[in-house]
Amino acid sequence: MGQEITQTEFTSEDFARFHHKLEEETGKLVLLEERGALSTRQPVGGFEIEAWLVDATMRPAPVNDRYLELLSDPLASAELARFNVELNNLPRLLKDDALQRFHHDLESIWHQAYRTARRLNIHLLMIGILPTLRQSDLSLANMSPLNRYRALNEQILKQRGQPLHLEITGHEHLECVHDDVMLESAATSFQIHLQAPLEKAVALYNASIMASAATVAAGANSPYLFGRDLWAETRIPVFEQSIDIGGYGDAIHGPLQRVGFGNSYVRQRITEVFEENLAHFPPLLPILFEDDTEQLPHLRLHNGTIWRWNRPLVGFDQDGTAHFRIEHRVLPAGPTLVDMIANSALYYGLAESLSHEPTLLPFAQARDNFYLAAKYSWEAHITWFGDRRWRLRKLLLDELIPLAREGLQRLGICHRDSEFYLGIIRQRVSADQNGSQWQRRYVATYGKDFRQLTQTYLHLQQQGKPVHTWPI
Repeated sequence: MGQEITQTEFTSEDFARFHHKLEEETGKLVLLEERGALSTRQPVGGFEIEAWLVDATMRPAPVNDRYLELLSDPLASAELARFNVELNNLPRLLKDDALQRFHHDLESIWHQAYRTARRLNIHLLMIGILPTLRQSDLSLANMSPLNRYRALNEQILKQRGQPLHLEITGHEHLECVHDDVMLESAATSFQIHLQAPLEKAVALYNASIMASAATVAAGANSPYLFGRDLWAETRIPVFEQSIDIGGYGDAIHGPLQRVGFGNSYVRQRITEVFEENLAHFPPLLPILFEDDTEQLPHLRLHNGTIWRWNRPLVGFDQDGTAHFRIEHRVLPAGPTLVDMIANSALYYGLAESLSHEPTLLPFAQARDNFYLAAKYSWEAHITWFGDRRWRLRKLLLDELIPLAREGLQRLGICHRDSEFYLGIIRQRVSADQNGSQWQRRYVATYGKDFRQLTQTYLHLQQQGKPVHTWPI
């Protein structure tokens, strides 16, 4: 979905030809996996940070075109809304001091990006949902002027056939109607990538699904939307409902949704997910590529319009060998860079350790755990292996953080970095304060002054200290 397209209107022939290409490329990918012809390179990590542009009053600043032109960085790009941008880093092998190097990379990228924002008299902010956001901000007038977003909006509205009805019940209740896909831009994330060697792709993908409850609970940072206190990580229901379309025909509003936790683990091949994409989800953007069919462009574009919380991606190594990687999408942006590197340490370590478990947590249980964690953070009570019920806070401290430490050791991450970043997670849980809880405590103390909350949050983010140390 990061690539621009040249057309926004499509015929039935376009869809038919695209589907034919998609069938061919899916078959090619299945054959590559069955032959063992995909990359066996050791695990590689990387990140995407989605961020907000805000003005002096902490309101959205829809100027990403001017901002990106001034920044002039090939690793930065526009998001759906003109007040959002995406920043990427270069991938690294997950070994030795990779976490510290990632931290240094992101600091360099972020500081340059922030300085550029100040040249426009605006600020760059990492937070899951901007507390000052209003529904009126999410209009087509604020959509980034790119063909892919215009076409995506038109196709989703055509398939949905009716306005979006958003309804979320958390600490408070929110219900509203929205006419386009711009509601998706209310939520910004910190997406963690894990390139998996072929022999471990299935195990790491399934492990990522099981780890999702822990990571979303530890990193929750999105309690407020349109002034309402909802879930600890309100991004989850917002994003799922903002592109509320499912599969073919009668399944448009069925159990297989384009945004969601998924329907099952993979059993034998990671390509099972791409076969599901082909069988169950109609193309949204039937762009035809005449060249580079060996790069599987139709398969990759189609996969980019299906947003599982753990999404398998296909990429290519420098020598042209195709690889699988996992995009762990459950985490919000912020509160600080060190917090996000700590979140990634928890994910990488848990995914590695859980990939060696001899059995899988029942999928329905992993799914229930995830949504409970998104709603209640580590106050959730979830079911773990052995059908044992845990308060997630205790499970993190007693079982999951030590398990993540073992996983980082297996990966070859240096002990010093493992202890430092997982120590931040442990201190965060022990102090009972992640980004979501800090925001709620601020409101409990000062009331719903969301401008002041956001200004204070921005000030503390700039100091760079982990969120569990933030004062009210």
